[in-house]
Amino acid sequence: MNVNDETPRVVVGVDGSPDSYDALRWAVRHARLIGGTVDVVAAYDVPGAVGRSAPPVSAAFDEEQARQALSDEIRTVLVRAGEVPLVEHVVRGNPAKVLIGASAGAEMLVVGSRGRGGFASLLLGSVSQQCALHASCPVVIVRPDVMEAMEATEATEATEATRATEATKTTEHGPS
Repeated sequence: MNVNDETPRVVVGVDGSPDSYDALRWAVRHARLIGGTVDVVAAYDVPGAVGRSAPPVSAAFDEEQARQALSDEIRTVLVRAGEVPLVEHVVRGNPAKVLIGASAGAEMLVVGSRGRGGFASLLLGSVSQQCALHASCPVVIVRPDVMEAMEATEATEATEATRATEATKTTEHGPS
C-alpha cells in the first residue's frame, strides 16, 4: 500500500458481508469526489490464530484463490467504479490490525458497521470499533440504512438530471 503518493488514498475493509459491500460502494463514491484511489483490503486469519474477528480458513488455504475471489466480489458489488483506481490487497492477519496498519497515510478508512462476526445484536462490530479507536486517519463507519438513503437520493438526482437534459433538448431543438 503506497503511502508516499500525493493522490488521496481511501482504504476500505471487505470481508464478504453486506455491510462491507456498502462500505466499498461508499469508498468508491468518496474517492471519485476527491480524485482519489481505493485500496480494497481483505484480511484472513488461520485456524488457531489469536482472536475471532476473521473467518478461520483451512490449512490448505490458497491465497491466489482468495485474491481471485476478492476480484470477483468487487466486480459483482461495483456495477461501475468509473475512473476510480482500485488496488486489491489480501493480507494475512487480524482484520482490525491489518486495517489499522493500512490506514497509515490514508485520507480515510471506510468499514461497514458489522462484519461476519457472530454477535448479531451488537450495533457495532469489533473490527469497526477497533478501527475507530486506533486508525491513524479519519474513519467512516457505513450503516446499511445510510446506504439505502444515499442510493435513493442518487436515483432521484439521476431522474432529475435526465428530465433536465430532455427539457434542454426540447428547448434547443423544439419538440420532437
